[in-house]
Amino acid sequence: MVKSTMKLTRRIQLLVDLPSKEERKEAMNKLYLWRNRCYRAANLIVSHLYVQEMVQEFFYLSEGVKYKLVDEKKDELGIFNRSRINCTYRMVSDRFKGEMPTNILTNLNSIILSSFKQNREEYWSGERSLHNYKRSMAFPFDMEGVCGLHFNPDKKAFCFKFFSIPMKTYLGRDFNDKWELMHQLVSGELKMRTSHLKIKNGKIFMLATFEVEKEKHELRPEVIAEATLSLEYPIVVKIGTAKLTIGTREEFLYRRLAIQAAFKRTREGVAYARSGNGRKRKTKALERFRDKERDYVNNRLHVYSRKLIDFCVKHQAGTLVLLDQEKKIELAREEAFVLRNWSYYDLTTKIKYKAEKAAIELIVD
Repeated sequence: MVKSTMKLTRRIQLLVDLPSKEERKEAMNKLYLWRNRCYRAANLIVSHLYVQEMVQEFFYLSEGVKYKLVDEKKDELGIFNRSRINCTYRMVSDRFKGEMPTNILTNLNSIILSSFKQNREEYWSGERSLHNYKRSMAFPFDMEGVCGLHFNPDKKAFCFKFFSIPMKTYLGRDFNDKWELMHQLVSGELKMRTSHLKIKNGKIFMLATFEVEKEKHELRPEVIAEATLSLEYPIVVKIGTAKLTIGTREEFLYRRLAIQAAFKRTREGVAYARSGNGRKRKTKALERFRDKERDYVNNRLHVYSRKLIDFCVKHQAGTLVLLDQEKKIELAREEAFVLRNWSYYDLTTKIKYKAEKAAIELIVD
């Protein structure tokens, strides 16, 4: 049965809603502590899961040993004194008890176990190494950690307590669907699933995951849209006799190559910049270009994928097929310039997300 809902993730900046600088600093230190404990717990959990999975390999000389990764009360061959998911939870809970909310540990344990099960065959065959969680990782939570969410008209922000820390949203001038999604969450029209909190460069971001209804369009599954992706023309789509070319090589590459050239010129000139205040002062001009190319490409790909899905909806195409993509990927790998500038994977990801939201079936040939 096809689901009528989908998960939608939005990055929302948060500010600590406390009056004094000392209180805000104390709150930030608490968040940094939670992140550190979460990072340590994540690496402990994945290590224990791997040892559990490979325990048979450690019985090198005992061929008769039999075991099952289940509770001994449920199966006589079980080697655990509790359920498998509870084993790792109790391990990190006992170690970090009182240092962070248990809700974070519960969600972290569940996410890592689910991810581990998906990759277990590759771990077993040696084709994949264990995931190494970094200190800067985002840590998970659910609605239990969002207490008293409401819109404050005086502050023009959504306010709540993130566990014990007062927070408010900062949406800036970007009045897109974040504003509407938050209002719907407050009114109970939609739900927020397991989300993440990330701290980057001293700023707090909530990676909120909403469960939303898919768009309802009058689509016909027998109407098929055939699309090809390439650097020459980012997207070419055909539905029956109707055809649409989205973007061109010159339009897509012009700004991107200009940003790359500007970055290169600035980098070469850093050595001659006026010194003072160390490395930060000399590389100040370079930092302005660091994310410009990424942001520009991200915007272009959003525009291209949006036009593609709108074209399919307009012609009631219920099926979208991406043609001959494997061959084009192989050709792109042979040419360094194309591989560096095509952004095929990002474009495919955005098309997949928008197709799912519009209830269009996507097939990659």
